[in-house]
Amino acid sequence: MKFLVTGAAGFIGFHTARRLCLAGHEVVGIDNLNEYYSVDLKLARLSQLEVHTNFKFEKIDIADRESIQILFKEHKFERVIHLAAQAGVRYSLENPEVYADSNLTGFLNILEGCRHSEVAHLVYASSSSVYGMNAKLPFSTSDAVDHPVSLYAATKRANELMAHTYSHLYGLPTTGLRFFTVYGPWGRPDMAPFKFTKSILGGQPIDIYNNGEMSRDFTYIDDVVEGLARIQDCLPPTHEVSMDGSQGAQVAPAKIYNLGLGSPVRLLDFVSCIEAATGIEAIKNFMPMQPGDVVRTWADVSEFSQRVNFQPSTTLSVGVKNFVEWYRGFYEV
Repeated sequence: MKFLVTGAAGFIGFHTARRLCLAGHEVVGIDNLNEYYSVDLKLARLSQLEVHTNFKFEKIDIADRESIQILFKEHKFERVIHLAAQAGVRYSLENPEVYADSNLTGFLNILEGCRHSEVAHLVYASSSSVYGMNAKLPFSTSDAVDHPVSLYAATKRANELMAHTYSHLYGLPTTGLRFFTVYGPWGRPDMAPFKFTKSILGGQPIDIYNNGEMSRDFTYIDDVVEGLARIQDCLPPTHEVSMDGSQGAQVAPAKIYNLGLGSPVRLLDFVSCIEAATGIEAIKNFMPMQPGDVVRTWADVSEFSQRVNFQPSTTLSVGVKNFVEWYRGFYEV
């Protein structure tokens, strides 16, 4: 099968593309290699992908409409996994324009490419940030998500609405996955696991926001990739099922799922896992809550697990140990 993976030099995109290549699929990966974080890390990921003869990389910005149009015309993609986006909650407070370019215009270009190429299934990355300050736990896809607290979250919710519109108007099957704090080897330098590990190994203090009164549903990268691989052939239904089990009215072939471990961890407990993996006690700098951040996340993954017959299960101690080992090896520390 022929896949397009956008954001292939990114953290989740790299792991996903590698998984597809190992499974024997033909994969075209695109990325604009922007400088939001280390380009060297992105190039190192790509070097791991380019050993596969069934992988091809093209440097393309998804906001470039003409380039995306040419890409879809040159390749007859059967599946598209859209992971490219401008990430980061705090960065969106300082650079809002890039979020509009990548997450809105870029996503529209991908939708248009899929529509005109009659792609069989578009799977795209959403985010747990769409839940905002939702007080109901765990977070369910049936919850209202109308009060985002960051521009990043607002763009991700906009993606979900845009995808639904294209599913309704053009019959394009779309599935959005709300990722919950993904971490693991080759992870992003702007994420807490990377930042904490770097600082602890370097003897530098780490900033603990909201005085440590926060929790996250940390999800290991291998579990996320397994979920992505399994959802490809699970196309969204095009008909509602009536109470008696019969087929009901036709609906848009669009679905949204949570993809997380389903087990939140206190931030200070997460730091303890890194301390155990490094053998070094962290120097903690307690800070107030940051604008755009949320106190807790917790995924209800029951619907997704039932759909793909898979439950994320990698424990934090195992996942953090694997990340720290990769970090030490990659940076030789």
